[in-house]
Amino acid sequence: QVRLVESGGGLVQAGGSLGLSCAASGSVIRLGAMGWYRQAPGRQRELVAQVTSVGVTDYGDSMKGRVTISVDSVEKTGWMLLNDLKPEDTAVYYCNAILTPLHTEIPETYWGQGTQVTVSS
Repeated sequence: QVRLVESGGGLVQAGGSLGLSCAASGSVIRLGAMGWYRQAPGRQRELVAQVTSVGVTDYGDSMKGRVTISVDSVEKTGWMLLNDLKPEDTAVYYCNAILTPLHTEIPETYWGQGTQVTVSS
């Protein structure tokens, strides 16, 4: 069974940095793209950052300039570093990836379980 396993997150003071990682497990033959979305209470889920297997990046407006994202297409693992964090960055961060599983050979979108990031003032 293909799934995304997230790690990182936690509590950090305003102005600090935090790293998140996401790894695809199961029989995956290709990673097309990986990224993170976030959702704060009472708000819609929004894009933080995304990177394709060939290194093309896209950033949401909320954290542009404060995020670094990278992916290893062979290891099917991605990393994101959040810098200069603010209390308004507090949210659940969800890993998202386009993966091609071996059993279908059709690209599908997968979501991780989410990890809490809390920024204290």
